[in-house]
Amino acid sequence: MADDLPQVEGVEHRFVDAKGLRLHIAEAGPGGSAESPLLLLHGWPQHWYMWRRVIGALRGERRLLAPDLRGFGWSEAPGYGYDGETFAADQVALLDALGIERACVVGHDWGGWAAILLGLVHPDRVERMVVLNAPHPWPQITPRLIAEGWRSWYTWLIATPGLGPRLLRHGWITRNILSRGNFGVPFTAEEMAGYVDSFRERSHALAASHLYRYYQRVLRERIAGRWHDHRLTVPTRILFGERDRYVSPKLLAGYQPHADDMEVELVPNSGHFIVEEQPDLVVSRVRDFLRSD
Repeated sequence: MADDLPQVEGVEHRFVDAKGLRLHIAEAGPGGSAESPLLLLHGWPQHWYMWRRVIGALRGERRLLAPDLRGFGWSEAPGYGYDGETFAADQVALLDALGIERACVVGHDWGGWAAILLGLVHPDRVERMVVLNAPHPWPQITPRLIAEGWRSWYTWLIATPGLGPRLLRHGWITRNILSRGNFGVPFTAEEMAGYVDSFRERSHALAASHLYRYYQRVLRERIAGRWHDHRLTVPTRILFGERDRYVSPKLLAGYQPHADDMEVELVPNSGHFIVEEQPDLVVSRVRDFLRSD
């Protein structure tokens, strides 16, 4: 395992049995800290390594846990369960396996969606959360929002049986998403190659393809109001790079009737990959929000 994993100072790696699922976690920080652990959830097309700068900044302050989601990175790809609800349940199983009652959560992209569902379904396990460039479940459907549908072009390719996994294993679509629409050049060639290579294995390419088939279902469910009767009680902040090429900031309206304590901050000088594009800002906002209770 050590030969394959990118090395980050202060990070240790292990595998945890989360109710039968073998999850890889990168772990850092003081295990005996009085502060609640911080769970860091990545999105597509990345894995735990996207959090390296956040880990470097916060590892002296609290225990940090950066798992690879099922089917991603070094975690098991069991062939099923590639959806937000299961991702959230996996985190509960992980916390149980580690003997952790409650955690703060930061999630980006699919990790952000999983964080929101974790807070909705298991609010007793989440102390606070920060969501990065991911939508909430209560969009206001308007003609202007519908016109933003072009941003999701890649999701339909990835979700297409046969074609999607081939594109992922080839690497073109991952490289395309990581290299376009960013503020500056946030990824080195080596970092990009690492994320591209993580989908060369067939089981991981299939995992991402099935995840975007779930995305198509989520679109219909959100329009139909599946989550309208659910209320988010966990204190939440959404930090969103407003130059996001793939997820429209127009999705952020409409949360007020459904959340007890949620605020949204738009970041003008960032695209979708805000953790790489504005790492100091992300660290500052996370640190301040987690200390504000």
